[in-house]
Amino acid sequence: MTVEGNETRKEMILNMGPQHPATHGVLRLLLHLEGEVVKKTIPIIGYLHRGVEKLGENRTYIQNIVFTDRLDYTASMSNNLSYALAVEKLCGIEVPERARVIRVIMTELQRIAAHLLWLGTYALDIGAMSVFFYCFREREKILDMFEMVSGQRLTPSYICIGGVRRDIDDKFLEALKVFCDTFNDYVKDYENLLTKNPIWIERLKDVAVLSAEDAINWGVTGPVLRASGVKFDFRRATPYCGYENYEFDIPVGTKGDCYDRYLVRVEEMRQSNRILKQAMKDIPDGPIMADVPFIAFPPKDQVMNNIEALIKHFKIASGTFQIPKGEVYSSIENPKGELGFYIVSDGSSKPYRMRIKSSCFVNLSALPFMTQGCLVADLIAALGSIDIVLGEIDR
Repeated sequence: MTVEGNETRKEMILNMGPQHPATHGVLRLLLHLEGEVVKKTIPIIGYLHRGVEKLGENRTYIQNIVFTDRLDYTASMSNNLSYALAVEKLCGIEVPERARVIRVIMTELQRIAAHLLWLGTYALDIGAMSVFFYCFREREKILDMFEMVSGQRLTPSYICIGGVRRDIDDKFLEALKVFCDTFNDYVKDYENLLTKNPIWIERLKDVAVLSAEDAINWGVTGPVLRASGVKFDFRRATPYCGYENYEFDIPVGTKGDCYDRYLVRVEEMRQSNRILKQAMKDIPDGPIMADVPFIAFPPKDQVMNNIEALIKHFKIASGTFQIPKGEVYSSIENPKGELGFYIVSDGSSKPYRMRIKSSCFVNLSALPFMTQGCLVADLIAALGSIDIVLGEIDR
């Protein structure tokens, strides 16, 4: 209970979660409410902690790829890439051009799939059900393509140290072309349902506003940062995989509210589709794996028919290789923002230290500031707009 002047007000403390549909994971928010007004929000995390970073120090560099799949299950390809780039930087590995282009294709498909999952579930949170079915229809097509190249839909472990696991074939390229040719029309469908919908606007406009200055001070990245008007994208700022060769725009918002975050993500899907069209036009021939004897697996057909390749495969898989001593940090623009890996090598086949910079963790840290003084009903819109996955936050 609080007393202000002659008025006596009661403060209610309410638990949201750790099991609540709108948290999209196991997150507990401790809410201090005064009537329907949120006075304070305290995120309580750790329910999905699996010790990924410590596990990474007890597995070989190659074995760690499977852990990255499970950080943010909506962006497995991007997670694979961020880790692979860090190890390649540490070892000085140069990835073949064909593998670099394939990596761009996979991570842009992953960006679209992640934004589709966000849009569908976010619309469901706000009360629009049809969009959910539309978005999952297109997302399924992307997951089908992932299955074509890796045999997996959610945890592909496809992008690996030195390149990619398997080459893409004509069947994949045909499916990719059909998807790219039709996707922008589907985006129009989503916008026709939502962008000028008065209920959608009423629920998102002027809610959970984060100014550009505050966004920078809180260290948020990704669409949350760009919606606040800050034109920053790691694909432009520190290009990797040849992103400097692709033409694409960086959409930004003007106000930094939930509605701007929606508009930015929708436009980012269009820009990803633009990158995909450029990438598939000119895929160079050549190998898909770097020729590095101590860490890059030989092709599977050689392993099955050549004893030397089989021995090499066994040595790599059993961790008998050594990585140069040193430390490295590498980050990429994943669908939710900056995902970085810091690795310290003591010269063995396992990382001496491995730490992960999670965009979801940083973006969640700004939520209490964004929601101070908002209505409790707006908290769902605010939380959904930052698009977090607790598997990456808790690690």
